[in-house]
Amino acid sequence: MTYILAIDQGTTSTRAILFDRDMQVAGTAQQEFPQYFPQAGWVEHDPEEIWSSTLEVCRRVMADRGATAADIAAIGITNQRETTVVWDRDTGKAIHKAIVWQDRRTAAICEDLRAAGHGDLVHRATGLLLDPYFSGTKVRWILDTVPGARARAGEGGLMFGTIDSFLIWRLTGGASHVTDATNAARTLMYDIRNGGWSAEICKILDVPMDMLPEVKDCAAEFGTVQAEVLGGEIPILGVAGDQQAATIGQACFEPGMMKSTYGTGCFALLNTGDTPVDSRNRMLTTIAYQLDGKPTYALEGSIFIAGAAVQWLRDGLGIIASAQETGGLAASADPGQDVILVPAFTGLGAPYWEPDCRGGMFGLTRSSGPAEFARAALQSVAYQTRDLWEAMRADWQEAAGDTVTLRVDGGMSASDWTMQSLSDILGAAVDRPVMQETTALGAAWLAGMKAGLYPDQAGFAATWARDRQFTPAMEAVQRDAAYDRWKRAVQAVIGV
Repeated sequence: MTYILAIDQGTTSTRAILFDRDMQVAGTAQQEFPQYFPQAGWVEHDPEEIWSSTLEVCRRVMADRGATAADIAAIGITNQRETTVVWDRDTGKAIHKAIVWQDRRTAAICEDLRAAGHGDLVHRATGLLLDPYFSGTKVRWILDTVPGARARAGEGGLMFGTIDSFLIWRLTGGASHVTDATNAARTLMYDIRNGGWSAEICKILDVPMDMLPEVKDCAAEFGTVQAEVLGGEIPILGVAGDQQAATIGQACFEPGMMKSTYGTGCFALLNTGDTPVDSRNRMLTTIAYQLDGKPTYALEGSIFIAGAAVQWLRDGLGIIASAQETGGLAASADPGQDVILVPAFTGLGAPYWEPDCRGGMFGLTRSSGPAEFARAALQSVAYQTRDLWEAMRADWQEAAGDTVTLRVDGGMSASDWTMQSLSDILGAAVDRPVMQETTALGAAWLAGMKAGLYPDQAGFAATWARDRQFTPAMEAVQRDAAYDRWKRAVQAVIGV
């Protein structure tokens, strides 16, 4: 068997990537799918469109490469996290569109739970905050809103899953209702210290526990794809949420190693080893990966809008035709203008956790134009990353020195201008790897390692290679002044 098939189910598109025996990309297929915005702050996907896009890209990449199911040793799955699907156990059909991680409709539920005094319990058990970002309150909203859902759930007729669970259920013909520890850790219902679903939290959320999937290691036997789906049976042997998969793909296996992924949002994870670190600065404590029954923990900071700010320039304002134009446009901006964009289009994530605030643009002049808007959009990613960087280093003293290097990936990391800006604002080195497909690679390595095709952790880490290192070119005084302007702008949008 020659290949590992990685399914990378993201927020705006689904991709399938074939990796060969040397963990190199042998073929790729990608398909975008629609985004639904029923009202302000709500974001949905159609699970059937996600399923059909998954089938399409898997079949296409196999056909393009001339590969059959017999050529594929295993499948690894990585997915947009927190996005919530509830489906009927008998029909396999979702009872409501998937509620996406960006969705803010459950802000009032979260506020009620905080007011009832449940915040500390939830944080202690899950490492998370009571925020609409996570799956638990989304499940509750679906059960409370869809007619007949509560009764059907009471009969044991409904199932909950993040996207990985839903895809595995479909791929295996309903034989496997499973997830992995990294996805479970993002639901608001999983006790990351005790390694199991929290009955107490499920009771608080009014979510029946028989809706929940079985939780496995990231490298495990998740089920077998039915022969009629891809032309033959293929085992599913690796699963990780997208940000954890990127952490694995970046070989951040040692405590103190940090990665940041720049996609629709931005997510930074700092490996803290076998000890969960309680954040004093509103970072999340989460599971980086779990192998052989042993969890490795991380501090995580989540930025809701990163690449989505560039999409806004393209689709909302119409000032660029493609994302690739942004770096060059930003480089041409007037250096005398200090335009700052706070892209709180769906609220602010870490370390602020302000779901109700909205974005703002500051420092505009009569001559501000597309170039200044582009620069502000890209710099907003650097400023938000520094917010996370400062909070994590304050939480975990082992990361407080100046020697920490950030490994980056995701679509925006391909922009030299953006990565140089990131290094300048952080005042730290930024490493971009040769292998840009780190998220898919992480899922592929999990499956390939479990299948015996790929090396162990140490062997895999030895294959990591740097494409380019970006080092700060901005004076500290200028850097700190720019960051102060950013912090004032953030406080302004929070105060509105």
